[in-house]
Amino acid sequence: MAVVAVWKCDRDGKMFDDKKAAEAHDKLLELAANITQLIETQIEGISEEHSEAIGLLLAERRDQLAKACKGKPEALLEEVENSNENVTHLASNQ
Repeated sequence: MAVVAVWKCDRDGKMFDDKKAAEAHDKLLELAANITQLIETQIEGISEEHSEAIGLLLAERRDQLAKACKGKPEALLEEVENSNENVTHLASNQ
């Protein structure tokens, strides 16, 4: 019988075969949780569901956000534009 090592993220229960990937995912979720808490303390009346969604979105886009803060604001929309181009390309091929 083979033994397979897996890593489980305590925050969401997601399983990983690679320790580095598990740690990266955990750091992403920690950043998202901190952003969520910041939003909830600064914006009155926002729902927990919305603040969590925003926190996760910003955490997932942290690299683009860092570029935008360093003077390249268009970096925030690059992925959106690429996604729109892919949808347009797929639609034109049908």
